Amino acid sequence: MGTGERVEERIGEAFELGEQLTVIGRQLRPGDPAPEFTLDHFDGSAVRTVRLADSAGKVRLLHTVNSLFTPVCHVETRRWEELRAGLPPGVEGYTGSMDLPFALKRFCGAAQAGKIQALSDHREASFGKAYGVLIKELRLLARAVLRTERS
Repeated sequence: MGTGERVEERIGEAFELGEQLTVIGRQLRPGDPAPEFTLDHFDGSAVRTVRLADSAGKVRLLHTVNSLFTPVCHVETRRWEELRAGLPPGVEGYTGSMDLPFALKRFCGAAQAGKIQALSDHREASFGKAYGVLIKELRLLARAVLRTERS
């Protein structure tokens, strides 16, 4: 999103303790092209960039949560990983949040969930905006599961 570009805001699609929150970005619809993304992953020795184009030709399942360090997101992510283990070849699964890449690595180690492909949108929240899952008031990603196909 360029500077000065108007970004759509949707009120009432996310809630916190009964309060309606604002979600930033256009809600994607089935058949919409997948926006390119750039997310960070800490592999234990360096932070590397992960892009949509890195998995060209594959189906991607993107699971987003507020933070892996909250009880519900923790349980949800563990269940996601159980399901992801059974995905057929040619399907990539990722978990995204606004947590720092180093914290995501720590979560994966503590949860003994080393196979989680945990990605961080902490820098610019560009993924959250492009995919329409950024919660404005909290600067966190809303819970969502997104499926993309792109060559």
